[in-house]
Amino acid sequence: MELLQSLDFWIGLIEIIWINIILSGDNAVVIALAARSLPPKQQQRAIVFGSGAAVVLRIALTVVAAKLLALPYLQIVGGCLLLWIGVQLLGEEEEGEGESKTYGSLLAAVRTILIADLVMSLDNVIAVAAAAQGSMVLLIFGLAISIPLVVFGASLMVKLMARFPFIITVGAALIGWVAGETIVGDAVLKGVLAAAPWLHYAAGAAGALFVVGVGKALSARSHAAPAAG
Repeated sequence: MELLQSLDFWIGLIEIIWINIILSGDNAVVIALAARSLPPKQQQRAIVFGSGAAVVLRIALTVVAAKLLALPYLQIVGGCLLLWIGVQLLGEEEEGEGESKTYGSLLAAVRTILIADLVMSLDNVIAVAAAAQGSMVLLIFGLAISIPLVVFGASLMVKLMARFPFIITVGAALIGWVAGETIVGDAVLKGVLAAAPWLHYAAGAAGALFVVGVGKALSARSHAAPAAG
């Protein structure tokens, strides 16, 4: 009870919620891209389950995030994994209405959400942990409150993607951008990045172009094969 009456607690809580609003936009895009491939009745369940599980994962990550980021090649591997996820999600863009989706099950969509969120949240959780100032209660409370924010953002993105398909490409490009930034931010490239800070943006742009280019090419080839047959 004394904790709830502390000004520092409420300031920290507001900081955590605000950090999640700012940093969860790309996570909402991933959740929306994975959920849109499901039947309409399962989309909301995937969003809720994926968002809730991702927040729990972030709480666990917070304890070890700083040490994980210091491991060499971890972010390179994670960034490459994120590139693959972006390409796979974009590959569904041009499927016709009513066709079966690549991610046909709720479990597969939630798994995609968790893998992508795991990679994308490594940097984010450090900012959240700093705002919590060592208080696990504040950390859990703040991240739990952020679940509805991520759910709302993902639900809105699903509707926008259905109405404006070009947003799918933009979302996939965002995933590629984050992947490029993640790769170049690896511990083994710290000295290179310090000497050439512009590589941060160049890598992001390269990642975005890679996901869009490869994703579009694979999609075009998959559609050309049945036509040729």
